[in-house]
Amino acid sequence: MTVCRTRQGEVRGRTSPDGVTSFLGIPYAAPPFGARRFREPFPPEPWTGVRDATAHGPTAPHAPYAPPFDVLIPETTVSGEDCLSLNIWTPAPEPGAGLPVMVWLHGGAFTNGSGSASGYDGSAFARDGVVCVTLNYRLGADGFLRLPGRTDNRGLLDQIAALRWIRDGIASFGGDPDNVTVFGESAGAMSIGALLTTEAARGLFHRAILQSGACHHFLRPPSAELIAARLAEKLGIEPAPKAFEAVDLSELLAAQAELRAEVTSDPDPARWGEAVLNIMPFEPVLPGLTLPGPDCGVDLLIGSNREEYRLFLVPTGRLDVFPETSLRAMTAAYGLDPDEALPVYRAAARPGATPGEILDAVATDWFYRIPAIRLAESVPGSYLYEFSWRSPRFDGTLGACHAMELPFVFDRLHDPSYAPLLGADPPQVLADAMHGAWVSFAKTGSPGWKAYDRTSRTTMDFTTTPAPVTDPRARERLLWEGVR
Repeated sequence: MTVCRTRQGEVRGRTSPDGVTSFLGIPYAAPPFGARRFREPFPPEPWTGVRDATAHGPTAPHAPYAPPFDVLIPETTVSGEDCLSLNIWTPAPEPGAGLPVMVWLHGGAFTNGSGSASGYDGSAFARDGVVCVTLNYRLGADGFLRLPGRTDNRGLLDQIAALRWIRDGIASFGGDPDNVTVFGESAGAMSIGALLTTEAARGLFHRAILQSGACHHFLRPPSAELIAARLAEKLGIEPAPKAFEAVDLSELLAAQAELRAEVTSDPDPARWGEAVLNIMPFEPVLPGLTLPGPDCGVDLLIGSNREEYRLFLVPTGRLDVFPETSLRAMTAAYGLDPDEALPVYRAAARPGATPGEILDAVATDWFYRIPAIRLAESVPGSYLYEFSWRSPRFDGTLGACHAMELPFVFDRLHDPSYAPLLGADPPQVLADAMHGAWVSFAKTGSPGWKAYDRTSRTTMDFTTTPAPVTDPRARERLLWEGVR
């Protein structure tokens, strides 16, 4: 057992035989319920004595993933109100060590996930000389529903509160508050994209790694208000904070899940606004797209997976039955001319591809790859990657899908929660390369390859034998010039 001091009191962690000490479930803000419901985060309450920090604390309320994603994506649920907490793994739990800090923001479409999943265990980062922090933030309606008289983006404010706690307290755990790298995947990466242009977050982190998410996914206020009105209608209440506060939490979570299913089954812009494109009714509410410029003051490593959208097409059985008419309609909805774009996507490496396979390529570009490229272009000196190792699961059709890079980043290939995605014998050499690049970036600002620019467009391809490539799939990239 090891004891460290925070501003709120002392905490007791556990040191493993390999020398990594973990402190779990430390509150960085007060429980966001009762009078604090649907409000900005409040400071955590101090305690007397030594607080036990050897077990994960409660997770932010969320409904379970719908099948088949409930068995494919790591998820942890711990009940309780004290859910705004963080977890720390450190190789040197004493002041003055000055180690780089990496702070993980989990994904889950802003409605699921937690920093407590075993797949996000930070031991490998601590083993390699980094203080790793994971955290929980408010999800769904509590975190992102637009409500009159309440501050928007409470989930983002939670993340900022956690980063402030880290700035003020991580030195006690051996971390350097002046060398903080935030990294996140999917909704976590999209959160970082928003934080990059949020004044309240300025100076709280110095480097950022965005995996499968950037700055392009958010709701403008009119769309967010449509979502709030529909959720209130489902619950039979007025779209007002007091009315939502009176709803039983389990009922609210069930209604949130039903609403998201409705967006998927009936993607009518008149009902859902912009949410019909990315099927995320709860996400940051912003007035418009803002990309950080050269003076953002944050080093960036950005990327996506080669076949992101297969996670949503293969396990559901849609890949082989998706109709051509729907492919054309979705391509047009994304802003491309189907007559111009689809022949380009069908050329070269995709002869004879089904409409579902072409949809994977188009949707992956719109949702993930093109936003990553545009963010890299907006901040000179950024680094770009693509993860292309293909899983053998689902007879090899799952491919390099969304979330597939996570066990490689965390160097946890043998965590049972990742087995449904990875299959048997994933390559450790790839985990060594990818995890090593993340550690190198946090320590030095360079992951080990040339920065991205508009001339060479160098992109590290993380596959069984990682290597940099020049401007991958340039013809497809050019189709998106001028498209949001």
